[in-house]
Amino acid sequence: MNPEVTIIVVPRERFSYTQQSLLSIYEYTEYPFNLIYVDGNSPAHIRDYLARQSLEKQFQLIRTDCYLSPNQARNIGLRQVNSKYVVFIDNDVVVTAGWLKSLVECAEATAATIVSPLICEGTPLHQQIHCAGGETGVLVETNNGTIRRKIIEKIYKQGCRITDATQLQRQQTALAEFHCMMARTEIFQQIGLLDEALLNTKEHIDLCMLVQSKGGTVYLEPKSLMTYVFGTPLERTDIHYYMLRWSDAWEVASLKHLQQKWNLTEDEYFQKRYKSLGWRRHMTIINPFARNLPIGKIGSKIVAKILRFLDKRLNRYITSRYENKASKISAI
Repeated sequence: MNPEVTIIVVPRERFSYTQQSLLSIYEYTEYPFNLIYVDGNSPAHIRDYLARQSLEKQFQLIRTDCYLSPNQARNIGLRQVNSKYVVFIDNDVVVTAGWLKSLVECAEATAATIVSPLICEGTPLHQQIHCAGGETGVLVETNNGTIRRKIIEKIYKQGCRITDATQLQRQQTALAEFHCMMARTEIFQQIGLLDEALLNTKEHIDLCMLVQSKGGTVYLEPKSLMTYVFGTPLERTDIHYYMLRWSDAWEVASLKHLQQKWNLTEDEYFQKRYKSLGWRRHMTIINPFARNLPIGKIGSKIVAKILRFLDKRLNRYITSRYENKASKISAI
């Protein structure tokens, strides 16, 4: 009998945590599953590791010679799925014992369309909460005849210690994140594949709103626990993909598409994000590099400012180069 669950692993923003993440899935997943690993142009040592693991563990490995946006990668895997449930999980997540069984039990008991685990962040593992469900949707306001459609996005318990959330129970919520979520595969017959025009941000909001617009439900199952491990500093072979993944062009395109798709007002929610373009690159690449230079605090600030200026131009070049390469590959 084929397993009821297919796990799709995709790149989030780097490749260097691939081994730890994959090993945790096989070590801590007792519930039967198939696994599809989508490898979007990882560096040679990761490519070779995944090839060996796919033979040893007998999972399906799909590799592209071009970097992928997250929804592109998820859709590549999703097209191969014929099981009752599909789990989307990023390649920098470490799971805990019983995580998958708990998600399935929640879905079976509640008829949930999407089930989210309790997601922690950083190290030490499983200590600080990143997402315990939340709110999403569109708030319609009318003021003096002017209609404003505002996006709702609220994450519960973010930043709290796991010890402060011992009372969390299975509950209906409105938000799940793509670090890890399980969905009923049949929902994609109603809503179609994931929206690839959302290149790098707010894909989870779009999916949760679509699911709920079709009468589906989202649940949090805190018995399922895992941690996404962000990478600071990045390894050298991560940097190129990271800069593309969090590029200004991808973020602007994603936000504008979300706004148009849901007929949202371009309010302070969007303006704030346009003003802070590049903050992830600054936080993860530029600022740590500048701080480590032996030139004092003032010197580091000056260097960081210069590097942020250069980063904007380099980022445009990387994005343009990727688009040219991707268009040539798709034309073949």
